[in-house]
Amino acid sequence: MDSIIEAVSRDQLVPEEQHMQISDVRVRRVQGEGKLKAYVTVTFDNCFVVHNIKVIEGRSGTFIAMPSRRTKSGEYKDVAHPINSDFRLDLQKQLLSAFEKAPEDAPSESIDD
Repeated sequence: MDSIIEAVSRDQLVPEEQHMQISDVRVRRVQGEGKLKAYVTVTFDNCFVVHNIKVIEGRSGTFIAMPSRRTKSGEYKDVAHPINSDFRLDLQKQLLSAFEKAPEDAPSESIDD
C-alpha cells in the first residue's frame, strides 16, 4: 500500500497569534574581553531545548546569535532559528533581559581568544 504524504502549511498547524512560550532560560557568562558575552540555553513549552545561543556585544548593541555549524564551503548555517521576525524579536528581548539580570559572579566559562 502506497502512503501519501500531504504537505501541510504552517498556518494549518499553528494559528499565527500562537507561538511557543519560553519556560526556562539559563545564562552562562563568558569571561574575557571579547565580543562574546554569554551562552544561553532556552527551553520552550517545557518540551524543547535550544543550547548555545550566543549573546554578543556588537557595534550597535547587544544581540543574540542562534547556534550554527560551519558547512564544507566555510559558511555558517543556523542549526535552529525563529522563522518569523516577530518571534525573533520577542526571543531576543527575553534572552537579553535574562542576560542583564544574570549576576556578574554567576558561574561562567573561560574563552581563550
